[in-house]
Amino acid sequence: MAVASQVPVNPEPGLEVFREGDSLYARMLGDIETAKQRVWMESYIFADDRVGGAFITALCASARRDVDVRLRIDSAGSWGEFSYAAAGRLQEAGVRFTWCHPFDWRRPWRFHRRNHRKLLVVDGIAAYVGGFNITEINSRRHYGEQRWRDTHVRVTGHLVTEAAEAWSAFERGHHGWQPLASGDAHFLTNHGRSCKYRLRCALRQQFAMARERIWVTTPYLVPDSVVRRHLCKAARRGVDVRVVVPAKADHRLLGWAARSSYAKLLAAGVRVFEYQSRMLHAKTVIVDRHWGTVGTANFDYRSFFINHELNLVAESPELNRELAAGFDDDLRESREIHLSKWSVRSWRGRAGEWVARRVRRWL
Repeated sequence: MAVASQVPVNPEPGLEVFREGDSLYARMLGDIETAKQRVWMESYIFADDRVGGAFITALCASARRDVDVRLRIDSAGSWGEFSYAAAGRLQEAGVRFTWCHPFDWRRPWRFHRRNHRKLLVVDGIAAYVGGFNITEINSRRHYGEQRWRDTHVRVTGHLVTEAAEAWSAFERGHHGWQPLASGDAHFLTNHGRSCKYRLRCALRQQFAMARERIWVTTPYLVPDSVVRRHLCKAARRGVDVRVVVPAKADHRLLGWAARSSYAKLLAAGVRVFEYQSRMLHAKTVIVDRHWGTVGTANFDYRSFFINHELNLVAESPELNRELAAGFDDDLRESREIHLSKWSVRSWRGRAGEWVARRVRRWL
């Protein structure tokens, strides 16, 4: 489906970075409530809770105003989080609601390949992408000080048209969509034609060219050997390579899998920090002072090779500065891991890492 030419467009390009769920959700809901023609949304997790309820109400109200409202949520990610009653409420209001990749015994592999994307497109005015799901676990108001730490971005200008194209291409089953022209800023899926795993290729290229710094924030540090080798090479040639991960992952096996990578990274000079305050769920990378990416992809096998992901990639000093500021804030709440102490960790930790390393491609 082509992007409707009559949708009003905001001609001014720009971006706004969010690191707090309450402020992000308020901005998103404000845009949905003023939508004139289109609200297209997808989320890996959409919880039928106090935050999700506010979005359901806003989406239903927009649909009743004859806005083209579409919502797809991943059936695996939202399993047990989103009720059939909520789905029925949306459909009764006129929302085109879709469960993405529901389990089908004839095609079980499709259930394993999750739609991990989080995207909202409102008219031609704004689009949102990043790590935040629709759930109160990200809200200080509802969850308190232990809310999850994440990063999202709101974009305007030509990127909104790109975001709409990415949304509609996925609806048509064109999962390898890429923008026709890649400018200084563009959206990138993790599957493509010229390079089968596009996001992984982009990271490898940037890591190979880095001269000053590579700063990675990820909840799950399970890179394949090629990406890990590029990080290590950069560190050995004097690039300031730092990685921030949560001290305690939301799944123990994923935490062990991340720690199984520490020894080789630390030995090469990569600095690893564990974020102490709460669960860290942000997915950002900056290279030198000009390049950055924020989106839905984790730094792991599943995001590189299996899931459907969507990232904003930009040659933008502005985005680089914003993401670097967030990285600096996270470092102040993190503890650095040193090779000398890591080498004498407990046998239980080593055993967990050994198990996780064997199944890391499926986590």
